[in-house]
Amino acid sequence: MLSWDDFRYVKAIADTHSLAGAAEALGVNHSTVFRRLGQIEQQLGSRLFDRGRTAYTLTACGEEMVELARRMGEDIVAFERRVSGQDLRPAGELRITTSDMVLLYLLNDVLVGFRRAYPDILLDVLVSNQRLNLSKRDADVAVRATYQTPEALSGRRVARIAWAVFGPQALAAKPFDPAVDGRRHDWIAFVDPVSIVKATKWLKGHVDEKRIVYKVNTMLGLAEAAAGGAGMVLLPCYVGAAIAGLAQLSPPLPELEGELWLVTHPDLRNTARVRAFLDYCTTAIAQRRSLIECT
Repeated sequence: MLSWDDFRYVKAIADTHSLAGAAEALGVNHSTVFRRLGQIEQQLGSRLFDRGRTAYTLTACGEEMVELARRMGEDIVAFERRVSGQDLRPAGELRITTSDMVLLYLLNDVLVGFRRAYPDILLDVLVSNQRLNLSKRDADVAVRATYQTPEALSGRRVARIAWAVFGPQALAAKPFDPAVDGRRHDWIAFVDPVSIVKATKWLKGHVDEKRIVYKVNTMLGLAEAAAGGAGMVLLPCYVGAAIAGLAQLSPPLPELEGELWLVTHPDLRNTARVRAFLDYCTTAIAQRRSLIECT
Protein backbone atom coordinates (compact mmCIF):
# COMPACT_ATOMS: atom_id res chain seq x y z
CA MET A 1 0.00 0.00 0.00
CA LEU A 2 1.28 3.44 -0.90
CA SER A 3 1.23 6.07 1.84
CA TRP A 4 0.51 9.81 1.56
CA ASP A 5 4.23 10.37 2.18
CA ASP A 6 5.02 8.39 -0.98
CA PHE A 7 2.82 10.73 -2.99
CA ARG A 8 4.41 13.79 -1.32
CA TYR A 9 7.90 12.62 -2.27
CA VAL A 10 7.00 11.99 -5.90
CA LYS A 11 5.19 15.33 -6.20
CA ALA A 12 8.15 17.20 -4.66
CA ILE A 13 10.52 15.66 -7.21
CA ALA A 14 8.11 16.53 -10.02
CA ASP A 15 7.73 20.13 -8.79
CA THR A 16 11.49 20.74 -8.47
CA HIS A 17 12.71 18.40 -11.27
CA SER A 18 15.49 17.14 -9.00
CA LEU A 19 16.24 15.06 -5.93
CA ALA A 20 18.13 17.94 -4.32
CA GLY A 21 15.21 20.33 -4.79
CA ALA A 22 12.77 17.78 -3.42
CA ALA A 23 15.00 17.16 -0.40
CA GLU A 24 15.11 20.89 0.36
CA ALA A 25 11.33 21.25 -0.03
CA LEU A 26 10.65 18.26 2.21
CA GLY A 27 13.33 19.07 4.78
CA VAL A 28 15.15 15.73 4.41
CA ASN A 29 18.48 14.49 3.05
CA HIS A 30 19.15 13.95 -0.65
CA SER A 31 19.86 10.27 0.07
CA THR A 32 16.46 9.89 1.74
CA VAL A 33 14.66 11.10 -1.36
CA PHE A 34 16.78 8.84 -3.59
CA ARG A 35 16.05 5.80 -1.41
CA ARG A 36 12.31 6.51 -1.13
CA LEU A 37 11.92 6.98 -4.87
CA GLY A 38 13.64 3.65 -5.49
CA GLN A 39 11.35 1.92 -2.99
CA ILE A 40 8.21 3.44 -4.53
CA GLU A 41 9.19 2.49 -8.08
CA GLN A 42 10.08 -1.05 -6.96
CA GLN A 43 6.75 -1.38 -5.17
CA LEU A 44 4.83 -0.16 -8.23
CA GLY A 45 6.97 -2.09 -10.69
CA SER A 46 7.15 0.98 -12.88
CA ARG A 47 9.48 3.93 -13.40
CA LEU A 48 8.02 7.28 -12.39
CA PHE A 49 10.79 9.49 -13.80
CA ASP A 50 13.19 9.52 -16.70
CA ARG A 51 16.59 10.51 -15.31
CA GLY A 52 18.13 13.17 -17.52
CA ARG A 53 21.53 14.80 -17.04
CA THR A 54 19.96 18.00 -15.74
CA ALA A 55 16.46 17.08 -14.62
CA TYR A 56 14.00 14.38 -13.60
CA THR A 57 11.11 14.15 -16.09
CA LEU A 58 7.82 12.41 -15.31
CA THR A 59 6.85 9.26 -17.17
CA ALA A 60 3.19 8.61 -18.00
CA CYS A 61 2.86 6.62 -14.78
CA GLY A 62 4.53 9.42 -12.85
CA GLU A 63 2.18 12.03 -14.30
CA GLU A 64 -0.79 9.99 -13.15
CA MET A 65 0.61 9.67 -9.64
CA VAL A 66 1.39 13.39 -9.37
CA GLU A 67 -2.10 14.33 -10.54
CA LEU A 68 -3.55 12.06 -7.86
CA ALA A 69 -1.19 13.64 -5.30
CA ARG A 70 -2.47 17.10 -6.20
CA ARG A 71 -6.08 16.02 -5.73
CA MET A 72 -5.23 14.34 -2.43
CA GLY A 73 -3.45 17.48 -1.24
CA GLU A 74 -6.46 19.64 -2.04
CA ASP A 75 -8.76 17.20 -0.23
CA ILE A 76 -6.52 17.20 2.84
CA VAL A 77 -6.44 21.00 2.99
CA ALA A 78 -10.23 21.13 2.60
CA PHE A 79 -10.60 18.60 5.41
CA GLU A 80 -8.30 20.67 7.66
CA ARG A 81 -10.41 23.76 6.99
CA ARG A 82 -13.62 21.96 7.87
CA VAL A 83 -12.20 20.47 11.05
CA SER A 84 -10.71 23.82 12.08
CA GLY A 85 -14.12 25.38 11.50
CA GLN A 86 -15.61 23.13 14.18
CA ASP A 87 -13.28 24.51 16.88
CA LEU A 88 -15.33 25.97 19.74
CA ARG A 89 -12.66 27.60 21.92
CA PRO A 90 -10.77 30.81 21.02
CA ALA A 91 -7.33 29.27 21.33
CA GLY A 92 -4.51 27.99 19.14
CA GLU A 93 -2.54 29.50 16.29
CA LEU A 94 -4.06 32.17 14.05
CA ARG A 95 -2.22 33.07 10.88
CA ILE A 96 -2.88 36.59 9.58
CA THR A 97 -1.57 38.14 6.39
CA THR A 98 -1.48 41.84 5.59
CA SER A 99 0.70 44.41 3.83
CA ASP A 100 3.61 46.26 5.43
CA MET A 101 1.74 49.58 5.35
CA VAL A 102 -1.43 48.27 6.97
CA LEU A 103 0.55 46.49 9.67
CA LEU A 104 2.87 49.38 10.46
CA TYR A 105 0.41 52.29 10.43
CA LEU A 106 -2.89 50.66 11.36
CA LEU A 107 -2.93 47.05 12.48
CA ASN A 108 -0.02 46.68 14.87
CA ASP A 109 -1.78 48.29 17.83
CA VAL A 110 -4.91 46.28 17.05
CA LEU A 111 -2.95 43.01 17.15
CA VAL A 112 -1.31 43.92 20.44
CA GLY A 113 -4.73 44.68 21.94
CA PHE A 114 -6.15 41.45 20.56
CA ARG A 115 -3.38 39.41 22.21
CA ARG A 116 -4.19 41.00 25.56
CA ALA A 117 -7.87 40.15 25.11
CA TYR A 118 -7.22 36.58 23.90
CA PRO A 119 -3.95 35.35 25.45
CA ASP A 120 -4.63 31.73 24.39
CA ILE A 121 -4.49 32.67 20.70
CA LEU A 122 -1.00 32.70 19.19
CA LEU A 123 -0.60 35.16 16.30
CA ASP A 124 1.48 34.30 13.26
CA VAL A 125 1.61 37.47 11.13
CA LEU A 126 2.78 37.15 7.52
CA VAL A 127 3.70 40.49 5.97
CA SER A 128 3.31 40.29 2.21
CA ASN A 129 2.28 42.72 -0.48
CA GLN A 130 1.25 39.70 -2.56
CA ARG A 131 -2.11 38.06 -1.98
CA LEU A 132 -1.68 34.76 -0.23
CA ASN A 133 -4.08 31.95 -1.06
CA LEU A 134 -6.59 31.54 1.77
CA SER A 135 -8.09 28.45 0.12
CA LYS A 136 -4.74 26.66 0.48
CA ARG A 137 -4.39 27.76 4.13
CA ASP A 138 -1.46 30.10 3.40
CA ALA A 139 -3.24 32.24 6.01
CA ASP A 140 -6.45 32.09 8.05
CA VAL A 141 -7.38 35.78 7.81
CA ALA A 142 -6.27 38.52 5.44
CA VAL A 143 -6.48 42.23 6.24
CA ARG A 144 -6.48 43.81 2.80
CA ALA A 145 -6.44 47.35 1.49
CA THR A 146 -7.95 47.03 -1.96
CA TYR A 147 -9.70 48.81 -4.80
CA GLN A 148 -12.03 45.89 -5.44
CA THR A 149 -14.21 43.43 -3.57
CA PRO A 150 -12.09 40.37 -2.67
CA GLU A 151 -12.64 37.06 -4.42
CA ALA A 152 -15.48 34.79 -3.39
CA LEU A 153 -14.43 34.28 0.21
CA SER A 154 -16.06 35.32 3.47
CA GLY A 155 -15.30 38.99 4.05
CA ARG A 156 -16.25 42.19 5.83
CA ARG A 157 -15.63 45.68 4.54
CA VAL A 158 -14.63 47.57 7.69
CA ALA A 159 -13.71 51.01 6.32
CA ARG A 160 -13.26 53.17 3.28
CA ILE A 161 -9.65 54.29 2.69
CA ALA A 162 -9.22 57.95 1.81
CA TRP A 163 -6.25 59.07 -0.32
CA ALA A 164 -4.80 62.56 -0.72
CA VAL A 165 -1.76 64.45 -1.99
CA PHE A 166 1.08 64.70 0.52
CA GLY A 167 4.26 66.72 0.36
CA PRO A 168 6.93 68.37 2.51
CA GLN A 169 5.73 70.18 5.62
CA ALA A 170 7.13 73.44 4.21
CA LEU A 171 4.36 73.50 1.58
CA ALA A 172 1.54 73.18 4.10
CA ALA A 173 1.06 76.94 4.41
CA LYS A 174 0.54 77.43 0.67
CA PRO A 175 -2.73 76.70 -1.16
CA PHE A 176 -2.51 73.59 -3.32
CA ASP A 177 -4.95 72.89 -6.14
CA PRO A 178 -4.26 69.42 -7.63
CA ALA A 179 -5.84 70.42 -10.94
CA VAL A 180 -3.42 73.33 -11.35
CA ASP A 181 -0.42 72.85 -9.10
CA GLY A 182 0.24 69.19 -9.78
CA ARG A 183 2.31 69.91 -12.87
CA ARG A 184 4.60 72.35 -11.07
CA HIS A 185 6.17 69.80 -8.73
CA ASP A 186 8.32 66.69 -8.83
CA TRP A 187 6.49 63.46 -7.95
CA ILE A 188 7.16 59.99 -6.65
CA ALA A 189 5.31 57.01 -8.15
CA PHE A 190 4.91 53.29 -7.58
CA VAL A 191 7.00 51.05 -9.85
CA ASP A 192 4.12 48.67 -10.63
CA PRO A 193 1.25 50.79 -12.00
CA VAL A 194 -1.22 47.90 -12.04
CA SER A 195 -1.25 47.35 -8.28
CA ILE A 196 -2.45 50.90 -7.55
CA VAL A 197 -4.23 51.53 -10.82
CA LYS A 198 -6.41 54.41 -9.58
CA ALA A 199 -3.37 56.35 -8.37
CA THR A 200 -1.60 55.70 -11.66
CA LYS A 201 -4.59 57.01 -13.62
CA TRP A 202 -4.76 60.13 -11.42
CA LEU A 203 -1.07 60.89 -11.95
CA LYS A 204 -1.47 60.62 -15.73
CA GLY A 205 -4.23 63.21 -15.62
CA HIS A 206 -2.63 65.68 -13.21
CA VAL A 207 1.15 65.35 -13.42
CA ASP A 208 3.77 65.98 -16.11
CA GLU A 209 5.27 62.55 -16.78
CA LYS A 210 8.75 64.09 -16.96
CA ARG A 211 8.35 65.28 -13.39
CA ILE A 212 7.92 61.77 -12.02
CA VAL A 213 11.51 61.65 -10.84
CA TYR A 214 11.49 58.80 -8.36
CA LYS A 215 9.88 55.34 -8.42
CA VAL A 216 9.85 52.69 -5.73
CA ASN A 217 8.11 49.31 -5.33
CA THR A 218 6.73 49.67 -1.79
CA MET A 219 4.23 52.09 -0.31
CA LEU A 220 6.51 52.49 2.68
CA GLY A 221 9.29 53.57 0.31
CA LEU A 222 6.95 56.12 -1.30
CA ALA A 223 6.08 57.68 2.03
CA GLU A 224 9.63 57.85 3.34
CA ALA A 225 10.98 59.27 0.07
CA ALA A 226 8.36 62.01 0.11
CA ALA A 227 9.17 62.83 3.74
CA GLY A 228 12.81 63.13 2.70
CA GLY A 229 11.93 65.73 0.08
CA ALA A 230 12.10 63.66 -3.11
CA GLY A 231 8.74 64.94 -4.35
CA MET A 232 4.97 64.94 -3.96
CA VAL A 233 3.13 61.67 -3.44
CA LEU A 234 -0.32 60.10 -3.31
CA LEU A 235 -0.89 58.20 -0.08
CA PRO A 236 -3.67 56.79 2.07
CA CYS A 237 -4.47 59.50 4.60
CA TYR A 238 -3.82 57.27 7.61
CA VAL A 239 -0.29 56.64 6.29
CA GLY A 240 0.56 60.23 5.40
CA ALA A 241 -0.68 61.47 8.77
CA ALA A 242 1.74 59.13 10.55
CA ILE A 243 4.90 60.16 8.66
CA ALA A 244 6.93 62.92 10.29
CA GLY A 245 7.79 65.70 7.85
CA LEU A 246 4.77 65.14 5.59
CA ALA A 247 1.74 67.39 5.25
CA GLN A 248 -1.61 66.68 3.60
CA LEU A 249 -1.90 69.23 0.79
CA SER A 250 -5.24 68.27 -0.75
CA PRO A 251 -8.60 67.17 0.57
CA PRO A 252 -9.41 63.46 0.16
CA LEU A 253 -9.65 62.57 -3.53
CA PRO A 254 -12.89 60.58 -4.10
CA GLU A 255 -11.60 59.01 -7.29
CA LEU A 256 -8.80 57.28 -5.36
CA GLU A 257 -10.90 55.88 -2.51
CA GLY A 258 -10.15 52.28 -1.60
CA GLU A 259 -11.55 49.79 0.91
CA LEU A 260 -10.26 47.89 3.91
CA TRP A 261 -11.46 44.28 4.15
CA LEU A 262 -11.18 41.44 6.62
CA VAL A 263 -11.26 38.21 4.64
CA THR A 264 -11.28 34.53 5.57
CA HIS A 265 -12.34 31.25 4.00
CA PRO A 266 -16.03 30.30 4.51
CA ASP A 267 -14.96 27.03 6.17
CA LEU A 268 -13.11 29.00 8.86
CA ARG A 269 -15.45 31.90 9.56
CA ASN A 270 -17.13 30.11 12.49
CA THR A 271 -13.89 28.93 14.05
CA ALA A 272 -13.74 30.46 17.52
CA ARG A 273 -10.33 32.09 17.09
CA VAL A 274 -11.18 33.44 13.61
CA ARG A 275 -14.56 34.75 14.73
CA ALA A 276 -12.96 36.36 17.79
CA PHE A 277 -10.39 38.11 15.63
CA LEU A 278 -12.90 39.33 13.05
CA ASP A 279 -15.18 40.76 15.75
CA TYR A 280 -12.34 42.38 17.71
CA CYS A 281 -10.68 43.81 14.61
CA THR A 282 -13.98 45.19 13.26
CA THR A 283 -14.59 47.07 16.51
CA ALA A 284 -11.01 48.32 16.83
CA ILE A 285 -10.89 49.60 13.26
CA ALA A 286 -14.27 51.30 13.68
CA GLN A 287 -12.68 53.34 16.48
CA ARG A 288 -10.02 54.47 13.98
CA ARG A 289 -12.40 55.04 11.09
CA SER A 290 -12.18 58.84 11.18
CA LEU A 291 -8.42 58.58 10.59
CA ILE A 292 -8.75 55.98 7.81
CA GLU A 293 -11.62 57.77 6.05
CA CYS A 294 -10.17 61.23 6.75
CA THR A 295 -13.47 62.62 8.04
